[in-house]
Amino acid sequence: MKKLFAIAACVGLLSVGMANVATAQNADSAAAAATTQVDSAAPAADQVAGEEAVAETGFHQELKTKFIEGGADFMATVAIALILGLAICLERIIYLNLANVNPDKLLRDIEKALVEEGNIEKAKEIARNTRGPIASIAYQALLRADQGIDIAEKSVVSYGGVQGGLLEKNLSWITLFIAMAPSLGFLGTVVGMVQAFDNIEKVGDISPTVVAGGMKVALITTIGGLIVALILQIFYNYILSLVEGILNRMEDASITLLDLIVKYDAKKNK
Repeated sequence: MKKLFAIAACVGLLSVGMANVATAQNADSAAAAATTQVDSAAPAADQVAGEEAVAETGFHQELKTKFIEGGADFMATVAIALILGLAICLERIIYLNLANVNPDKLLRDIEKALVEEGNIEKAKEIARNTRGPIASIAYQALLRADQGIDIAEKSVVSYGGVQGGLLEKNLSWITLFIAMAPSLGFLGTVVGMVQAFDNIEKVGDISPTVVAGGMKVALITTIGGLIVALILQIFYNYILSLVEGILNRMEDASITLLDLIVKYDAKKNK
């Protein structure tokens, strides 16, 4: 790998050197033309940069304006729901990706130590030094392998339920924020409608100008709540797919592990 990096660096340096030589040879002839082009292109470049800056500033300013117009109280609660939901989603994604270990190598190493060598302590050490729920289940089963296959199977089932609960930890909070965000938006909608009717009552007129303020609050809060719910729902479904994949691999690995324990008992009792 170091040789590959060295070769790539040499090639890059040679390429830069050749480019510099070619640039130096053509510098005198291109200087006048470049100056003219820069002078003519400068206003256009400044105009484009100005438009991009205005567009970026305009987007953030518009977002800030809509947030304020939707009502700081309700929009702040919707934003808090989004932040907390995303924080829990991020924690679950990191945890599940760390737990999503391919069990094939683990099972091959356990098979070699347990069946081929007959060394159950080595198999325990392999399971203990491997991260993930599958390794934890394997370690609990190997601890009770000498007590019989029935005890080992009960250990796999019991500890598998514990690991499954750890994989699904905090998912109920994500569903809470998914349900709460549009509810807060609808609550803002009701409040906006009440404001609109209050304005009608004060003015004594149903003109669009009187109703527009309350209706704007109602619509903005609803949009904010629905957007937050959609974002969290996407992350929630992704997390569920990770959990289901890990649970399926846990079941397959548990069956293979019990078969290895059976082979170990048969070999030991010969």
